[in-house]
Amino acid sequence: MASPSSRTPDSLAAVAGVAATVLGAGLGELTAALIAPSASPFAVIGGGMIDIAPSWAKDLAISLFGTNDKAALLVGIAVLLLAVAAVAGIVERRRPPWGRVILAALGAVGAVVSLTRADADLLSPVPSLVAGAAAAIAGAMLIARLRRPAAGPADAGLTRRTVLVLSGVAVVAGALAAVGSAAMSGGARAVSAVRAALRLPPPSTTTPVPATAELGVDGLAPVITPSADFYRIDTALVVPQVDPSTWSLRIHGLVDQEVVLRWDDLVALPQREVAATLVCVSNAVGGELIGTARWLGVPIRDLLARAAPTADADMVLSRSIDGFTASTPLEALTDERDALLAIGMNGEPLPLAHGFPVRMVVPGLYGYVSATKWVTELEVTQYAVAEGYWTSRGWSARGPVKLASRIDVPRAGARVTAGPTTIAGVAWQTHVGVSGVEVQIDDGAWQPATLATAISSDTWVQWSLSWDATPGTHTVRCRATSATGELQTPNRAAPAPDGATGWDELTLSVA
Repeated sequence: MASPSSRTPDSLAAVAGVAATVLGAGLGELTAALIAPSASPFAVIGGGMIDIAPSWAKDLAISLFGTNDKAALLVGIAVLLLAVAAVAGIVERRRPPWGRVILAALGAVGAVVSLTRADADLLSPVPSLVAGAAAAIAGAMLIARLRRPAAGPADAGLTRRTVLVLSGVAVVAGALAAVGSAAMSGGARAVSAVRAALRLPPPSTTTPVPATAELGVDGLAPVITPSADFYRIDTALVVPQVDPSTWSLRIHGLVDQEVVLRWDDLVALPQREVAATLVCVSNAVGGELIGTARWLGVPIRDLLARAAPTADADMVLSRSIDGFTASTPLEALTDERDALLAIGMNGEPLPLAHGFPVRMVVPGLYGYVSATKWVTELEVTQYAVAEGYWTSRGWSARGPVKLASRIDVPRAGARVTAGPTTIAGVAWQTHVGVSGVEVQIDDGAWQPATLATAISSDTWVQWSLSWDATPGTHTVRCRATSATGELQTPNRAAPAPDGATGWDELTLSVA
């Protein structure tokens, strides 16, 4: 005859395992908020998964979720964690103590991964260890109640109700601990307050934005992207909190003179304000991982001149405070382009998520080899010696931005009324410039579009075409010509390993 414990549904044991894990995760997050904010168990595991994920997986995440890729990853981690927790609960009921071993092992894995992070210290493993230990202890206690022999059906029912109540209490306690951890994130509030009180130095030179840079077409991307709408693609699950008073930049490596700059040193230098378009290498044809802002900062070439790179150097490996690295061609940082160590964006200090207090902005290169946020180090080196984060994962080493154009108006799938219709979009090849854009309706002749006035060769440019739309279904395409005479290729290529190519096109239904 089966024992009462064997008649206990596995589903109740799974609930107990999940509840114990929620409690442990909440306590781990609370511990992180108290002693090691960057060692949040979720952030540690998520960062580790980002680092080990193959390039195709990252591309897929960005193509599916865009700038919500980090939120999607955290949700995925939570779902996977709860699934493992449910299995651990069942294992603990059937084969104790292996269920609690699984839960403790989750914490141990987090602790080990935390030590591999760039900002790890002696306290980094503690939040994950607390999470694992709390989950294992709570899981063992809850499921032990399920395994006690029941005196009868009434006793068995009472045991099950008790476990359900205690599981509910554990879930609520874990949720409250997680909420408390967010409320106690004093570092984030402190740095936000510092940023809000910060006053940027005025620029010594500025690049004006011509009034004719905007065509005034509804639905067309503005020539200057509001900071709140600027795309964000990086590897930081938790935005680094860097107080300017503690920030410093070290320039070293193949140089005659090592240079160290602090915040006060940087803001005391002459500042340039320039408009520059940044684009992510993961931007698909017609994609929105691109934006233009007014950046305030110091030319990187001036800082490198202080260090005096040696003749055999050909690359600068920039490092973020969170360990991210980018490999930038030395010539792109020392030629005439406005490559900046930026402190401001659109008239305000950099937003925290866009690199506050200091980031790199380098026109003409995709962000993965140039746009390091929260930058703290420039190592002058060689491509033969070092690799950046993404180049070590199969992306091309130099990353020049390719010629591209995009249709913004009308939107794909839109219903258009027959008659005069405006087709409009943007085109770019940063640090080269665009000389023209053409539009093709169905398979007809290519028609030249009207170009707005480009701010500079380092920014995108708006374009538009007036079309007398006729009823039916139509395909609209666009292509650009660069300032050097290059015609945008129709050949479709995926973003990896050096940027997408192909003509943007859309299908319209004209009523």
